[in-house]
Amino acid sequence: MNHKKTAEFVNGMWDSEIIPQISEYIKVPNKSPHFDPDWEQHGHMETAVAMLEAWCKTQPIKDMSLEIVRLDGRTPILFIDIPGDSDEVVLLYGHYDKQPEFSGWDDDLDPWTPTIRDGKLYGRGGADDGYSTFGSLTAIRALQEQGIPHAHCVVIIEGCEESGSFDLPYYIDLLEDRIGSPDLVVCLDAECGNYDQLWCTTSLRGNLTGTLRVDVLTEGVHSGTASGVVPSSFRTARQLISRIENESSGQILIEGLHVEIPQQRMEQAGLAAETLQELTYEKFPWAVTDPAPSESHTELLLNNTWRPTLSVTGAEGLPAMIDAGNVQLPYVKLKLSFRLPPTCDADDAATAVKAALEADTPPLALVSFDVESTMAGWNAPEVAAWLEASMHKASEAFFGKPSMYMGTGGTIPFMGMLGERFPEAQFLITGLLGPKSNAHGPNEFLHIETGKRLTSCVAQVLEDHFNR
Repeated sequence: MNHKKTAEFVNGMWDSEIIPQISEYIKVPNKSPHFDPDWEQHGHMETAVAMLEAWCKTQPIKDMSLEIVRLDGRTPILFIDIPGDSDEVVLLYGHYDKQPEFSGWDDDLDPWTPTIRDGKLYGRGGADDGYSTFGSLTAIRALQEQGIPHAHCVVIIEGCEESGSFDLPYYIDLLEDRIGSPDLVVCLDAECGNYDQLWCTTSLRGNLTGTLRVDVLTEGVHSGTASGVVPSSFRTARQLISRIENESSGQILIEGLHVEIPQQRMEQAGLAAETLQELTYEKFPWAVTDPAPSESHTELLLNNTWRPTLSVTGAEGLPAMIDAGNVQLPYVKLKLSFRLPPTCDADDAATAVKAALEADTPPLALVSFDVESTMAGWNAPEVAAWLEASMHKASEAFFGKPSMYMGTGGTIPFMGMLGERFPEAQFLITGLLGPKSNAHGPNEFLHIETGKRLTSCVAQVLEDHFNR
């Protein structure tokens, strides 16, 4: 590969085609099915996948075939087949569904209005994960432009990832013969520790979500009349959560949600912490001035990637402030979201959490915990020597620095599924979700220069895969 020619081609594609296309894609409010149950009637998902299909058809990639595959009642997937120059299979993965708007966007920014500022493209879904289709095909084109051979490439872009990929297994079964047995998986939906080098994800946490409900009355009553006699539904919920989480440290108290952290992952976290230093925590939009967590940088990374955590992500039964009269609340519902260590069994974790919350119910209260979803985490197999060398070569060529390894605190359900189906496959899991990019929250952005460099890195890895 001529690295200069690759960078020039990729940069040109981003400037002339990819950025304009992603900008149009950002305008489409194709929220994932979990957040838009009527997605089929609204038609936004169809608009988004059709946009991707239309652009792909314009790409002069040798012998490429593509189609939108549909199953009744399920979000469609974009399936692209590029025969390549060998029978070995590379699977490239991304998704086109989006998280909801969320609140708190700057006054001059909007989730559905693409805005470029300081080299960043703002808007929902650009970095998570709208660029993946464009990046995958551009990397393949970069090779073909120089006459460089590559393996048989299969590209799958799904529409249900942000809802846990519950539609995807049906398509994987349907397309099993056409997918074959990949020996390399490239996923462009992960984090990067900074924007200065190629970051390779070594693990992903699992996810368990459910609803804790506490009922004390059948209807609200005057708080002056009932308080002191009827227990507070909120206090009872708070008491129950203290069974599973230390309210001072955030440590999860259920032993079954913890795992032994592999030595290699601890060493990799240490190296990543040395590189990132204060960026480990400064990348977040803190409310306090000059935040200084008490844990070391390494411990913070391990907390985020290999230890269980709990976030309360929603509530029902609590009136808005303007409507908060002097009423004893009859019930409260809390949405609980647990991030689980990569090797923790999510179903076993759900059983343990349900038992801890529902056992020995506090007096005068009805308690239930309904599990909504369980998603397995993923721990990468040992990296092959060729892939490790290729990632370093790519990072040095296009970033000028060596590649780095780091676990990720989020969940990509497809990776766990693929790991089980193809235990011998190698994985390049990477992405653009770096400091302050804020996927899922307000002011999400795509770092354009990193997108260009990452695309070139993928091309390098595809070349090295063929020549290994």
